[in-house]
Amino acid sequence: QVRVVESGGGLVQPGESLRLSCAASGVIFSVLNMAWYRQGPGKQRELVASITNLDKIDYADSVKGRFTISRDNAKNTVSLQMNILKPEDPAVYFCNTIRQSFGWGQGTQVTVSS
Repeated sequence: QVRVVESGGGLVQPGESLRLSCAASGVIFSVLNMAWYRQGPGKQRELVASITNLDKIDYADSVKGRFTISRDNAKNTVSLQMNILKPEDPAVYFCNTIRQSFGWGQGTQVTVSS
């Protein structure tokens, strides 16, 4: 059974950083094209960043230059380094495959407030 667990969220001030991590189990992680998504209050879930099994990376325009996605196939994890957090970044952040093949995990809450 595939399971993903997101962690690393928290409360930060504008301009600060957070590093999110997603651990996957029950799956051959190295072949997967993975992504981070977020869902803000009253908003639809959106794709934030993606990384293929060949390490091709893409970002939403709103996070380019601030967020960095990476993966560690040995640990079955995908991470999201978020720098220069802005008031528009607060959301619950989720990981999944690019095709959203997995059931959604609990996500991890990111709050940006001064």
